[in-house]
Amino acid sequence: MKGTQETYPFPGADKRETENRTVFQKTEITEPALFSPSDTTKPIENFPEICVSTFSQNIIEKFSTLKNVEKISELYTANGVIPVYKICYRNTNIAFYLSRVGAPACVAGFEEIVAMGAKKFVLFGSCGVLDDDKVKDRIIIPVSAVRDEGTSYHYIAPSSEIEAEPHSIRTLEKVLTSCGYSYVKGKTWTSDAIYRETVPVIQERRQGGCISAEMECASMIAVSRYRNIPFVQFLYGADNLSSDTWEIRDLALHGLTSGEKYMVLAFECGLAL
Repeated sequence: MKGTQETYPFPGADKRETENRTVFQKTEITEPALFSPSDTTKPIENFPEICVSTFSQNIIEKFSTLKNVEKISELYTANGVIPVYKICYRNTNIAFYLSRVGAPACVAGFEEIVAMGAKKFVLFGSCGVLDDDKVKDRIIIPVSAVRDEGTSYHYIAPSSEIEAEPHSIRTLEKVLTSCGYSYVKGKTWTSDAIYRETVPVIQERRQGGCISAEMECASMIAVSRYRNIPFVQFLYGADNLSSDTWEIRDLALHGLTSGEKYMVLAFECGLAL
């Protein structure tokens, strides 16, 4: 109508820009999804309620060879097949498998594991250290994550950070204390680009209170909240990003140095959820 004027949701936007807004610019997530995990992955009878996952193939391979472990399923991707195993730990069956590195692949695996029947989930892995004085040799409990990735925005409306569930934090604290492990609570930085952790952004994240850098935490908090799955994640420091030069330390070992400790700790967290 003559004399009317169309308005758009952000300054300088024209109609084309409005029609092509990304998930970062929308105020809420959209529904429904065209297809769901249950369309690609069927439930498995007697699938363990507790599932543990890590990014270290070394750790998974070591535990998969134990006598009381059996393969119960597989995850299929264009990258290859990922076995899903079952172990009996303290008279409780627990599933475990290898998570792919990076938020999209990690979340997709989690979605399919939940479709198989998992009801509680524990994830652990290495991270870059942004504050070496605070972290030292302590296990990290992420209390919140800076959302510098994209996957979480498809599950939870945009925000600069996402907080971990208080129950998950309390569970981790209780288990770590009972096991006698020292820990530190803090904010983590979830990034999509490992080779674009630039010096200015590292300094910015440190000033913002981040003590670690990784690639999945924000997305996993978001998807677990969306699917209403109790979720715990802990981190252990690998390479150091808090000095003037990058220190690789034991990053190349992919967690094998303390693999048994981390895996058993994850099992204990699963039982405590």
